Parts: sequence; C-alpha cells; structure tokens
Amino acid sequence: MAKFEEGLRYSESHEYIRVEGEYGYVGISDYAQHALGNVVYVDMPDVDDEVTAGEEFGAVESVKAASDLISPVSGTVVEVNEALEDKPELLNEDAFGNWIIKVQLSDPSELDALMDVEAYKAHCAE
Repeated sequence: MAKFEEGLRYSESHEYIRVEGEYGYVGISDYAQHALGNVVYVDMPDVDDEVTAGEEFGAVESVKAASDLISPVSGTVVEVNEALEDKPELLNEDAFGNWIIKVQLSDPSELDALMDVEAYKAHCAE
C-alpha cells in the first residue's frame, strides 16, 4: 500500500516537491515507485540545467517500464542525488527520503497549481 507524506506538494504525474526556503527537493511519490516496480536506472539532468514546470527533466526506468520525470516547478538544478546513479533502487526503498533533484525555484507561485496530500490521495484513488 502506497504511503503519502504530509507537507509536500504533488503533481498529476506523481512527482512531489518538498520546499525549503527558495529550494525544492523533487522526487517521485511512493505511489509512483509502487506502480513502476523495481527501479533500475534514473536519468537526471546536470547541475545548472534549467527545468520548467510541466516539462520533462529526466526519466526513471524499472524492470516493467520507463517513465518520464516531469518537473512540478521551474528553476535551476543546484544538486542531483548522486546516490541514485549507483543505487537507483533507493527510490523503491524510500521514495520520500530519496529526492532526485534539488531546484532553486524561479517562480514559487507555481506551487499553488500542485496538489496537497489530500487532493493527491484522491487523484491516486481515481
């Protein structure tokens, strides 16, 4: 059964963002990692790349499927989770504890378009 974490914002494509000041940590939800199955590869952008809300920034590959990663916000990538390069299965072990990219937000108002945990639970139940 998928876990849901309070205090995050979620996109319809199952990415989450945890906001800390002007930065956001973006990853895939626990619901998404359950749907994907065993993650075998994570394609991430480079530091200093620009990401745009609603646009692809990478991909997650599992034994079952490949899925594009869609950025929930716009901004500049300031860090990537290098641990995922050697251990992509960390996303299966703890999706919320293993973010994929850290972004410096360029437009914090974009967060208003994302779902809170209750709306996301309803979205997943559809």
